Amino acid sequence: MDILKFITAGSVDDGKSTLIGRLLYDTDSILEDQLEAIKKANRKNDDGTVDLAILTDGLKAEREQGITIDVAYKYFQTEKRKFIIADAPGHIEYTRNMVTGASNSDLIIILIDARKGVIEQTKRHSFLAQLLSLKKVLVCINKMDMVDYEQAVFENIKTEYEKLASKLNLKSVEYIPVSALKGDNIVHRSERMDWYTGEPLLSFLESINFEAKTPKPWRFPIQWVVRPQTADLHDYRGYAGRLVGDNMRIGEEVYILPGGARSRIASIELAGETLEYAENGQSVIIHLTDDVDVSRGDTIVPVEQPAISEKNLEANICWFDTKPLDKGQIYLLRNHSSQTKIKIEDIHYKIDVHNQEPIYDETVSLNDIGKISIKAAKEIVFDKHNLYPENSRAIIIDPRTNITVAAVMILDAV
Repeated sequence: MDILKFITAGSVDDGKSTLIGRLLYDTDSILEDQLEAIKKANRKNDDGTVDLAILTDGLKAEREQGITIDVAYKYFQTEKRKFIIADAPGHIEYTRNMVTGASNSDLIIILIDARKGVIEQTKRHSFLAQLLSLKKVLVCINKMDMVDYEQAVFENIKTEYEKLASKLNLKSVEYIPVSALKGDNIVHRSERMDWYTGEPLLSFLESINFEAKTPKPWRFPIQWVVRPQTADLHDYRGYAGRLVGDNMRIGEEVYILPGGARSRIASIELAGETLEYAENGQSVIIHLTDDVDVSRGDTIVPVEQPAISEKNLEANICWFDTKPLDKGQIYLLRNHSSQTKIKIEDIHYKIDVHNQEPIYDETVSLNDIGKISIKAAKEIVFDKHNLYPENSRAIIIDPRTNITVAAVMILDAV
C-alpha cells in the first residue's frame, strides 16, 4: 500500500485544522480516548458541535489561541492508501514552519475562505509550492456553507486563482468546493452542492496518481561506514545509506563524490538478504568491488549519470532565524549526511511574494525568501533544483548556536 504525503496551507481561520479533523473523524480514524479528550477540552463551534480542529493543535499555546503554530503531523489510512498529513500554520510569521512541512510533501492543499477569495497568504503559499516543486496543488474553497453553497462564488474564486497559477506556472491544479465544518465534499459528496460533479476530497486523495516524469538517476549518500572488525567479519566493509532516485543495480560502475574515485557495485544487502537492485527510498548496505576511500558524507552516483560536485553555488533560501543573515558570518551547509563550512558571497535579491518580483535589498530577515551565492570550503554534491528537487535541498546552520537558520534549494553551480 503506497503512502501519500500532503500538507494543508492557507491563511488564519481558513479551516485547515478543521478540515483535517473532519477527514479523520469521518473516516473513523480517531480513537475513543482522543474523542473524549476533545470533548473535555470544551472548545465548541457556533452550532454547539465539537471543534475538530483541536485534533491537530498539540501545543498549549495553540489550544489557548485557537491557531496553529507548529507543523502538526497526523497519520491515517483507508483500504486504498496510507496518508501522512502536515497541518501548516497560517500566520505570516510561521512561513518557515510551512516550508519545513512542504519540503517532504507530494501534494499541497491550499484552503481559501469562500468569503475572502485569494488573499496575501494564498499567494505566499502558492509561491512556496512552486518554489519547492510540489507535484500537485489542490485548491479547497472552504466555508461554502457561509455563502449558501453558491456555485458562482466557487467559480469566481476558481477564475481568480487560475490567473495566479498561470503567473506562477503551476500546471497541475485541481479545485473542490467544501465545508470542513459541515462535512460537505470531505468524505462524502455534498447534496447541497449538486452542481459540483467532481470527487469529494477523500476520493481525490485516494485515487490521485502523479504523472510519470523522466526517470531520475539514483544517488546514494553515505550515512555510515560499516566495519564490524570481528573475528567472523574481519574484512567486512559496507556502506549504509538511503537510496534516492531510480534503482541501483549490482555491477553498475560508480563515482564516489566529491573525491571522484571509481568502482562498481559488488553487492546490495537489506536485513541480511542480498538484493539484485535497490529501490527508491530503501535503506541498504552496499559493497564495492574496490577498496577505495569512502566516508560518511560522500555520495555514490552512477558514472553514466553523475551529480554535480562544486564549491560555488547559487541557491534560493528561506530564512528561518530571528537574526538577519550576516554575510560576514561562517555558516554550515548540511545536505544529506555531508556538512561543510560556507560563506554567503552575495545576496542577489529577495522575492516579493505578492507579485513574485525581485526586491534588491541585502537585508534577509525571518521568513524572507531570496536568491544568494554560496562559497563552500569543500565540494557540495547536488543536482539542479528544477531537474531534481530531492537532491537539491539543504539547510544552513549557525555553528555558534547550532540553530537551523535557513532552508536551501540549490539552483546551479556558479
